Amino acid sequence: MVTVCGGVRLAGLFAAGLAASLAVIPSFADAPGSAEATPGSAKATPGAEVSRAPYAGARSLRGETYIARRVGVDQLQVRSTSSGSSLEFRYRVLDAQKAALLSDKRASPVLIDQKTGDRLTVPTMEKIGALRQVANPEPGREYWMVFANPGKRVKPGQRVDVVIGAFRAISLTVE
Repeated sequence: MVTVCGGVRLAGLFAAGLAASLAVIPSFADAPGSAEATPGSAKATPGAEVSRAPYAGARSLRGETYIARRVGVDQLQVRSTSSGSSLEFRYRVLDAQKAALLSDKRASPVLIDQKTGDRLTVPTMEKIGALRQVANPEPGREYWMVFANPGKRVKPGQRVDVVIGAFRAISLTVE
């Protein structure tokens, strides 16, 4: 039982107790079963493989699990490449049958900038074809596709959506 006396306020005790309890609770990224260590945490080691969160800000384990079960892919990420003139979308296949919809040749992928609504497409080269992999997916392999970013309108830090046929990845942060 705590007795409040001598000018000590209950709110001050509550705030001190809350601060002490938050110092003990680990962050979500350091939680057991989480594959990602934050750069400032003790678990981050140079050269260690760090999986990328599919959503910006706080890692959404529920969102990752949903996509992994529904579409058979994980480690979704969008990176700026070629000095910003291209954006590369990468994903790792977990279930080849479910992930087949991402490599469907008939589906035309679109990357949508959430801020401006700009729609970026996969360019097609004369001799190479579309800058995307359309081979039959294999579990454990990583696949990619490149979106043209004319005028470098989409910059690192912005949020984008990737739409490929019925698949839709929402709020991916460009790295």
